[in-house]
Amino acid sequence: MKHQNLLALLLTMFSVITVSCSNDDEDEDLMGKWYRVSDFDGLARGEATSFTIGNKGYLTGGYDARKHLNDLWEYDMELDFWTQKASFPGTSRSSSTAFSVGGKGYFGTGYDGKNYYNDFWEYNPGTNAWSSKKDYPGSARNDAIAFGLSDKGYLGSGYNGNYLKDFYCYDPQTDTWEQIVSLGGSKRRGATCFVINDIAYVCAGFNNGEYVKDFWKYDPSQKRWIQLRDITDTSDATYDNKYNSITRIYGVAFVIDGQAYLTCGGAPDLRSNTWKYSPTNDLWEEVAKFKGAPRTATASFSNGDKGFIVTGRSNNYRFDDIWELHPYEYDDDNYENN
Repeated sequence: MKHQNLLALLLTMFSVITVSCSNDDEDEDLMGKWYRVSDFDGLARGEATSFTIGNKGYLTGGYDARKHLNDLWEYDMELDFWTQKASFPGTSRSSSTAFSVGGKGYFGTGYDGKNYYNDFWEYNPGTNAWSSKKDYPGSARNDAIAFGLSDKGYLGSGYNGNYLKDFYCYDPQTDTWEQIVSLGGSKRRGATCFVINDIAYVCAGFNNGEYVKDFWKYDPSQKRWIQLRDITDTSDATYDNKYNSITRIYGVAFVIDGQAYLTCGGAPDLRSNTWKYSPTNDLWEEVAKFKGAPRTATASFSNGDKGFIVTGRSNNYRFDDIWELHPYEYDDDNYENN
């Protein structure tokens, strides 16, 4: 009987030690801390579109679970407040895309619940006015990606009933489009893109039932796409052993101090985990999880020094909060959201 009691005690102690070790692993601190800042003044929504000019972020369109929207809002990243601007004059829509070049914003494509679009518009913050530009020459679509490099903009991929990977370059000086080499690798919708040092990076997204694993950068000086390491564990090397939660659809990214931060989206469960990408060594590192409610179809702003996540959706629920990441602080509660 004494031996049985001793055995039970030892098993209990082993169980406690095992659980303690497991919890220590799970509670390992991750770099970065999220702060909630001034809530978005407009209607809560998902599938909105954003672009950044200087220290101002702009958000337009989206869907609030009842209707598609066309209002435009400006967020001051330094002073933390919102101002409503001139509404987009085209058809209200969601899942559009945008970029900024030369101090102006450019917006196009999207979906209104019935129709895909390929119209294209310029927003001038100096005059608070929209003007129609030459239509995007690719097929009408939604869930595309876009970015500005130097004095030109680029728009491609997406979905129009079929998955796409074609790409076009826009010159604001001449209001003309030119088709460029298509995005390498997989077709995709709902991908994520970001720009570091005038190089564009495209990752994630969804293609014909699969979450996209390949990762590419576009160098405008070479006018070609260059493949980088996959964003999942597909090699024999050890660097990607923990790459088990980067892939996703409708993720969002921003850049701080020359490094990109990818968060939110789904695969298919909603993701809160956040990954930092360093272009100098083509490696990803997991950092502090997004602290807001898990969501997808968010928007983001970044001026290179600060990065923000705004709006988004979870099933039929829409959000109007905005969060800022401080990448060099530690969060003591990284594992609140899974």
